[in-house]
Amino acid sequence: MDNSLLLSSIAKHVTLDAQEEQMLLSILHYKKAKRKQLVLEEGDISSKIIFVTSGCLRSYAVDKNGTEHVLQFAPAGWWITDMRSYITAEPARLNIDAIDDSEYIFINKNDFEELNVKVPKFERFNRIIGQNAIATYQHRQIDNAIFAAMERYANFCQLYPSLIKTLPQKQVASYIGVTPEFLSKMLNTQIVK
Repeated sequence: MDNSLLLSSIAKHVTLDAQEEQMLLSILHYKKAKRKQLVLEEGDISSKIIFVTSGCLRSYAVDKNGTEHVLQFAPAGWWITDMRSYITAEPARLNIDAIDDSEYIFINKNDFEELNVKVPKFERFNRIIGQNAIATYQHRQIDNAIFAAMERYANFCQLYPSLIKTLPQKQVASYIGVTPEFLSKMLNTQIVK
């Protein structure tokens, strides 16, 4: 599998020398997931971090009525995991599945922790990625609290421009917190205007 997308993603934040890069490459694992295949199931322990190299994964929770609530989409170049489960080793509350046929790289938690000790640059990389994730989730919470559905949809389009034409409307609706019917009606009203 080609590691160039992962290495270029890391290089945006830290510069690895050849030895450090080799240490990283030695702990990578490669997987493929078919469309709708679960990568992590609610109740399991999330013991790896995942970097998507092609396709798209999503994380979501299912409420007691069976309704899915999408938390994140992870197209190529994005990281994904159930972070709470990863950190605490408690059962995951999220499911992660493939929206379409996908390929990803994963790193087991123990290997990644050891890498952080041996290569302190990864501590910096983790901090930057973690801070970016927190900022994104904070803004999403604010958006959900104060913006109308159309504004949340516009923000979704800005965050995931490559996905807007390919995702099922049901999943987009779930992400922005509306029903698929409402989203369809809202978009049709916008087209008419």
